[in-house]
Amino acid sequence: MQFTDAVTVEGKPRRIADGYLVATAKCVRTGIQLYTGDELGKPDMLVVRVYRPAEEVFAKDSLQSFSHAPITIDHPTEQVTAENWRQLSVGEVSTAAKQVGDWVELPLIFKDAAAIQAIEGGKRELSAGYVADFDFTPGTTPQGEPYDAVQRSIRVNHLALVDKARAGSKARVGDSAKTWGAAPIPTTTQETITVSDALRTVVVDGLSVSTTDQGAQAIDKLQKAVADAQTKLTDAETGHKAAIEAKDTEIGTLKADLKKAQDAANIDVSKLVADRVALETQVKAIDASIDPAGKTDDELRKATVVAKLGDEMVKDAQPAEINGMFKALTKDAKPNDTVRDALRTQDHSIVANDGWGEGVFASAGVEFKKGA
Repeated sequence: MQFTDAVTVEGKPRRIADGYLVATAKCVRTGIQLYTGDELGKPDMLVVRVYRPAEEVFAKDSLQSFSHAPITIDHPTEQVTAENWRQLSVGEVSTAAKQVGDWVELPLIFKDAAAIQAIEGGKRELSAGYVADFDFTPGTTPQGEPYDAVQRSIRVNHLALVDKARAGSKARVGDSAKTWGAAPIPTTTQETITVSDALRTVVVDGLSVSTTDQGAQAIDKLQKAVADAQTKLTDAETGHKAAIEAKDTEIGTLKADLKKAQDAANIDVSKLVADRVALETQVKAIDASIDPAGKTDDELRKATVVAKLGDEMVKDAQPAEINGMFKALTKDAKPNDTVRDALRTQDHSIVANDGWGEGVFASAGVEFKKGA
């Protein structure tokens, strides 16, 4: 994994005979440094305490990696190699790196005129670009400080000359560090940095919370997500309420329609029977041969009109028209009287002294009993 770390230029850089600039710098100290969890692939951890033990910082292979490491202007977007060294390098670590206290001391030489001019003009901060392995095994340092991970196999790739570091002179990192690798959390100018120094305070739901810049960004993102979710919930509740009201309205309408249907179903059967009998009586008065069985009222009226006026009268006629014709036909019609009809059509060869005559009663459908 790629990282950056502060390099402090000590004393005043000096020119040598060939115009080169030489200086001494310190970087990659032992102890604990703080990183954000996101930078180390641990988004579930707000801050990761990373321990750099002396046996790793001052390991032979680690110190040798500093020797003749190239110096660049700002961090490149890729590692410095033999293929791009000529385009990127403006100087190098001139001789072997060595241990001085908790730090690695580096002798530097700047060979590029533009870089030398930049340093003499105030651009005097350096940032080391290196690679290392991470062992996420928590533990406690010999000094009793807890840590979350150990940095191992430290190998320097280059040193970058930067405009302004993100922290103090003893724990500075380059502004362009994000384009090359993970950097410690900017804190104070103290060599020993605490969690409280690395955090800032934000207000969450009325409560003050200490967190890193990245943590604050995460909190802001979550707060926006919560606000969006609340808006969606409110919209959903409003829509649900409207749907319930619409459904209640529909139910009320259906209940009213059902009541109307039930009221309409309460038909006076006696009246229907009486009306049907009256209609059939009217039909029989017009034409006794019409059979009402199986016919509706409209069909019965139509049959009557056809019987009296012919098919042409009802062709293409609407039920209302046929009903009008039927009323006209039955206006003066009188119902059949079977007794009267029998009297009119009786056989006049009735036996003398027969009284009413059995034939009359028989024609009227009345059984006559002698001696009654």
